[in-house]
Amino acid sequence: MRDYLLDLVEHTHDLGFIDLIKITGSNTDTIIDGISEDRSVVVQGKFITANPELNGVFGMPNLNKLKILLNLEEYKEEAKISLTHTNKDGVNVPSGIHFENVAGDFQNDYRFMVKEIVDDKLRTASFKGATWNVEFEPSIANIRRLKMMALANSEESLFQVKLENGNLKFYFGDHSTHAGDFVFQNNVAGTLANIWIYPVTQIIKILDLSGDKTIRLSDQGIAEIEVNSGLSIFKYLIPAKKK
Repeated sequence: MRDYLLDLVEHTHDLGFIDLIKITGSNTDTIIDGISEDRSVVVQGKFITANPELNGVFGMPNLNKLKILLNLEEYKEEAKISLTHTNKDGVNVPSGIHFENVAGDFQNDYRFMVKEIVDDKLRTASFKGATWNVEFEPSIANIRRLKMMALANSEESLFQVKLENGNLKFYFGDHSTHAGDFVFQNNVAGTLANIWIYPVTQIIKILDLSGDKTIRLSDQGIAEIEVNSGLSIFKYLIPAKKK
């Protein structure tokens, strides 16, 4: 259970802009949905192998508290971490996570959010799909170059994405003042008819996550970054602005 929860926290809370997620769990699937506070990133994830301990539909708010509990020394070795339930209209529904150390003398409870409330808070998190015009796996070196370019243009919160002669280029700033650009990916298959604008910070934080990554871009005005940690697959959907 602890490994699953740590993976979940890393791919949501640790990004710095997500503090509420929804779990839809069964014996065959454990689905995670979330959205950033400013609605700039939609999260869709699942564990590669379902964790039946997370069965049910519930919200997980205040993920910072969950992270603190998971990293307390008392709960790192042989701790008992289990779901708690409450009876609602004759049905047992998940109510939280109980933490208990091996000696049983150090306990904490993390409380879930009921389905009706989390559904309301995440009602704009749905995504019905897109046609992906470009798809590739970014290299560690190119992610590093993006971080360098962002540092050199730290006053910019957005950057432009343009496909030129098979090269995917990122543009920062206005050439009437300070500006920079570079080739993020060479020999990209596909076409992008439009120039799209994306947020710098969110993109970099997602690309900094551990795991194998795939970037997909659509001329419908959305980007997707998929991260496969080996335990989970998370897809981050970022709506673009058109130049």
